[in-house]
Amino acid sequence: MTGSDEDPRVAHLRAAVSRLRRELAAHPAEFTDRGIAEDELAALAEMAHGGTPEVLRMRRSLLLVAGAIGSVSALAAGLAGVRGAVEGFGEKGGG
Repeated sequence: MTGSDEDPRVAHLRAAVSRLRRELAAHPAEFTDRGIAEDELAALAEMAHGGTPEVLRMRRSLLLVAGAIGSVSALAAGLAGVRGAVEGFGEKGGG
């Protein structure tokens, strides 16, 4: 169980990123930008573990991940989960 003071958006982001990282690791196909996706998912995971992430940085990472794996249909649900988690932070908080 998480602490009562933990932002549920951060917990959701952490879970979504973890899921997509597992799915990407299990995906057998190699593709050109796989390393970019892995690096940006690692950055998102680090942000989620560090407290309230910077919204603009998360969105940048999301765009890079989407560009890297967007055409891999097997990863679409996981990518949608990460997108939803990032969108949960809204416009504020990202200077």
